[in-house]
Amino acid sequence: MRSTVILLMLLALLTACGSPVAPLPDGTAKKTIVVTYSVLGSIVKELVGDTAQVVVSMPNGQDPHEWEPSAKDIEVLMKADLIVQNGLGLEGGMEKTLAQAKDSGVMFFTAAEHIRIRNVGAGEGLPSGDPDQAAGAKDPHLWMDPLAMKDVAAALTIQLQADLGIDAGTRAASLASRLDALNTEIAAEVTRLPEANRKLVTGHESLGYFAQRYGFTLVGAIIPTISSQAEVSAADLSNLKGLITKNQVRAIFSELGTPPQVAQMIGQETGAKVIPLATHTLLDDGSYATFMRNLAGVIIEGLKP
Repeated sequence: MRSTVILLMLLALLTACGSPVAPLPDGTAKKTIVVTYSVLGSIVKELVGDTAQVVVSMPNGQDPHEWEPSAKDIEVLMKADLIVQNGLGLEGGMEKTLAQAKDSGVMFFTAAEHIRIRNVGAGEGLPSGDPDQAAGAKDPHLWMDPLAMKDVAAALTIQLQADLGIDAGTRAASLASRLDALNTEIAAEVTRLPEANRKLVTGHESLGYFAQRYGFTLVGAIIPTISSQAEVSAADLSNLKGLITKNQVRAIFSELGTPPQVAQMIGQETGAKVIPLATHTLLDDGSYATFMRNLAGVIIEGLKP
C-alpha cells in the first residue's frame, strides 16, 4: 500500500513538472521572456504579471560577471520570444550565448539602452589603471537606482506591446508609482545619516548609481573596478587603507566577489567595520522594493555615528 502511494505521488510530481504553461484566457500560448539576472527579473515579473512566462537565467545571488549558462540554459535562451539583458558587459559569462541568440533571430531588450548611464568620475575610487575604472567608463550596475529601473520598465512596456502584443500599460503605471514612492522613502531615510558619514567603501565599484541618486561619496573599493573579476594588488590595498583613514570611513561593505580575508584585514588595520551587503541577491519575497530597502537600511545603519 505504501509503495503504491509513493508511486502515485511521484507520478503526480512528474506530471506537474512536465505540464505546459497555462495559456492566456483567449487560448493563445503565453510568450516566454528570459531575463539574465534575478534583480532585473523581479522588475520584469512585476511588469508582465501573468501575461507571459518569465524565466531568469542566473540563479539568485550568482555573480553576473562570471556565471556561464548550462546546455539547458542555452536551450531556453535560444527558444525565448524575448531576452531582457542588462548590457554594458555585466553578463560577462553569457555574452557568447547571447550573441548566438541574437544572430539566430531572438528579439532583445537591453536595459542600459534606456537609462542615463552613469560614467565613472574623475578621482573616483582608486587609481588602479584598470580601463573599467578609468574616468568615463560606463557603469553597468543600474539596478541600484529605482528611478533608473522605472525608465527601464517604461521602455520595456513599449517593446512588449510592439513585439509581443502584450499590453502592460496598467501594470506599468502601478509599477512606476511604486518605484517613485520607493525612491522617496529611501531618500527620506538617508537624511537620517549626517552628510559627513555618507562615504562608501565597497567590495567592488557597484554602488555608483545608488551613491549618485542619494548623495553618497565613493571613497574606494577593495577590487577597484566595476567588475568583480579583477585582481587585488598590494598598491591598491595600501591606497585604499589610506583613503579610509583620511576620510574617516566607518564601514567597509563586502559583497559578492569580495575576498573576505582581505576585507577583514583592511577593517582591522583601519578600524572600519566590515558589513556584508546583498548587492546582487533578492530576499525571500523576490521583491525589488524589499531588495532596495534592505540595501539602503544596511548602509544607513552601518554608517550611523
